[in-house]
Amino acid sequence: MASVGLFFGSFNPIHIGHLIIANYMVNYTDLDQIWFVISPQNPFKKKQSLGNMYDRLEMVNLAIEGEDKLRASDIEFGLPQPSYTIDTLQYLQEKYPNKDFTLIMGEDNLQGFSKWKNADIILRDYKIIVYPRPGYSGGELENHPSITITQTPVMELSSTFLRKAIKEGKNIRYYTPDKVLEFIDKKGLYSE
Repeated sequence: MASVGLFFGSFNPIHIGHLIIANYMVNYTDLDQIWFVISPQNPFKKKQSLGNMYDRLEMVNLAIEGEDKLRASDIEFGLPQPSYTIDTLQYLQEKYPNKDFTLIMGEDNLQGFSKWKNADIILRDYKIIVYPRPGYSGGELENHPSITITQTPVMELSSTFLRKAIKEGKNIRYYTPDKVLEFIDKKGLYSE
């Protein structure tokens, strides 16, 4: 049974921090593939701050082109909004019964995890692989049997930083793959 890590995010835009996490997970854990699950709308984020979901999907596809163990997933685009992780997990499990799904999340997400819809069911039925985030710890869930904290390299890089830099006309080369940069430039994304 193929083991798939689900890396949920806005990827607004995708950057090397996301790619380093995915690369680490596919090389240093028992995951066979990483799926970038592009969120149309995070229940905790204001909708208008999100870039167009198809643009974000395209940027992920451009960033991972040629990587057979990484793939972009638009699975949440067709699910009811806002999308909750538990609903997506259950939908994927039904759609791909021969795959074993694991959640990938940052340590910062463990802090408020108990507030997630059906958090107890997620912890009961799924494994969670956690990457460290500066200034956070796993808190009370750190030692939960379903949770593995990894030694993924820590990146203090955020999509917010990139959007702000683009808006200010700064050069963001090396922060994101060249193909993603070209796409952002061509479409004039984040410039206003």
